Amino acid sequence: MTIGADSIILPERRGAAGRLSDFFWRHPYALLAVLLGPPLLWLGVVYLGSLFALLLQSFFSIDDFSGLINYEFTLATYGQLLSETNLDIIIRTVTMAAVVTLVSALIAFPIAYYAARYARGKWKVLFYLGVMLPLWSSYLVKIYAWKLILAKEGILTWFFEKLNLLWLLDAWLAIPIVGGNSLSVSYTGTFIVFVYVWMPFMILPIQAALERVPVNLIEASSDLGGTPAQTFRHVLFPLALPGIVAGSIFTFSLTLGDYIIPQIIGSSRLFIGQAVYAQQGTAGNIPLAAAFTVVPIVIMGLYLWMAKRMGAFDAL
Repeated sequence: MTIGADSIILPERRGAAGRLSDFFWRHPYALLAVLLGPPLLWLGVVYLGSLFALLLQSFFSIDDFSGLINYEFTLATYGQLLSETNLDIIIRTVTMAAVVTLVSALIAFPIAYYAARYARGKWKVLFYLGVMLPLWSSYLVKIYAWKLILAKEGILTWFFEKLNLLWLLDAWLAIPIVGGNSLSVSYTGTFIVFVYVWMPFMILPIQAALERVPVNLIEASSDLGGTPAQTFRHVLFPLALPGIVAGSIFTFSLTLGDYIIPQIIGSSRLFIGQAVYAQQGTAGNIPLAAAFTVVPIVIMGLYLWMAKRMGAFDAL
């Protein structure tokens, strides 16, 4: 009498639960489908379904007479994005996001480099606490705290006054585009808060990328006569580029879509997030709000495509 190999390895168990367990053991792909099915279904219905509905809404238009949505496919709503007012909103938002990303990278790189190369033991713990601690506090509390700091009667104005540099602050606020009555109602204040809030999302990816750079490569560059600038340009920066790109994805995309910071700290001129909120909530123009929402999606899609073409994701 011959005994099958399957029965020796795993004797067949009785009961529905036992037979079900045997079935999944012999068919692992079925088990994978059961485990991944619910989250993939949730992702497909809630996330991708809502994105598709959003994209569909952007191809409708609003009736100027009745204020009702006209459910006929048209590109007229996208044409409204090219009007002077709406195009100004898009350019203003993209410019702010680009400047915030660039300055965040410039500030984050030396901090991340120090943490990756020199911080050890308790100093590394303090580094992570210092970077992560702002993320643990309330988002609105941080913004309103900066509102008080940047106000005309705030601590920053008091600091400039004590240093006899109040004239410098007044001269900066007198500049038409970046200035205002105070830092709390200017693009400068909006920029400062954006950089502060999104800075951890830039520091941590750069620090992780720099920790993967072998020290012997930097030492070899120095042994071969490379100056610190040449070592940075040809060795350190290319190897740290994946972390910079990863951090820039966070800072750029989060700045593009944020509407709370410009609403609390900034001038009356809108950003994309504020325009979406105003068109959907106040004006009731859902097609135009949907069209505005598609703009950051398209911009980030192009950015990710260019980053992939540059090979920035190869080392991630």
